[in-house]
Amino acid sequence: MNSKIKKTLQYILPAALSVLLLWVLFTKVDFRETLSIISHGVDYWWILAAMGISVFSHIFRAMRWRIQLEALHVNTTLMELSCSVFGCYALNLVLPRLGELWRCTFVSRRSRAPFTTVMGSMVADRLSDTLAVLALTLLTFVVASGALAAFMAKYPVGEGILRFLYSPVLWAVVVAAVVAVWLLFRMFRNTKAVRKIKQWCGEMWKGFAVVVTMPGKWKFLLLTLAIWGCYFVQLYVAMFAFDFTRDLCSQPGLADGLLPCLVAFVLSSIGMAVPSNGGLGPWNIAIMFGFAIYGVPDVQGAAFSILQWSGQTAMLIVLGIFTAIWIAYTSKRQLQKP
Repeated sequence: MNSKIKKTLQYILPAALSVLLLWVLFTKVDFRETLSIISHGVDYWWILAAMGISVFSHIFRAMRWRIQLEALHVNTTLMELSCSVFGCYALNLVLPRLGELWRCTFVSRRSRAPFTTVMGSMVADRLSDTLAVLALTLLTFVVASGALAAFMAKYPVGEGILRFLYSPVLWAVVVAAVVAVWLLFRMFRNTKAVRKIKQWCGEMWKGFAVVVTMPGKWKFLLLTLAIWGCYFVQLYVAMFAFDFTRDLCSQPGLADGLLPCLVAFVLSSIGMAVPSNGGLGPWNIAIMFGFAIYGVPDVQGAAFSILQWSGQTAMLIVLGIFTAIWIAYTSKRQLQKP
């Protein structure tokens, strides 16, 4: 029963969070006006172009992951890795983080490699994304500090977060938790369960640490830049679909035209860390927040975020269907081999 409750909550809580945030979103804007903006005056060719660019980001991610797996002597094809990434993001629309689990399971079975080793390489893949977001966040606070400071002065939304991060209670709990885990592992180090956990952690670490020792580290870095470059460009391209965001891109000077997109991009990337179905809710609110810094009303920001999120979601569904068909076809061919 506990297992059933846990599984039910894994599905319900992210969906409930998405619904709650969407409710918050539409209590701030007029939904009819939002739909009117989407229905009139949108150049959908830019949205289609952004959808196309997103496909390249997934392929670059597969190429980057392949470097790690080859260093671990895990042999797989680029097509298998690309489909694993397509399927991962499609499944995350149903349940957050389910896609990562399926992605590692699929690759480990196709390549006959240990699941924990593949999982460790995927953790390193995600850590690379985290470091990229942190670097972009720092860059944004440097180059857009004036606009951010003016907005925060009017809407001090970050004050509570900063108080939480600097709270002695938070860090006391973190230290206590680390000490408690260390003591448990120390006291029960000879038990079967702890030995199994240590073995699992060792295999995970092997897959994770290969980033430091593997050949092709510069190629890995270049592909990381390519992935995040695609993410940024697809958002920037989508901004030309609406008059109000096109005006932001057309500000004098290249930097001035890129800054609104950079701020919205970084905030939306942080929003994707919130467990929800495909980022629905947190991503939309983050985009609205970013554009509001540059004077875009909430109803227009909501229209942009809804259309852009819908376009990317439609592309993920198409890629997910393609992946399912490809896996079924290739699995059948493998069974037919003598």
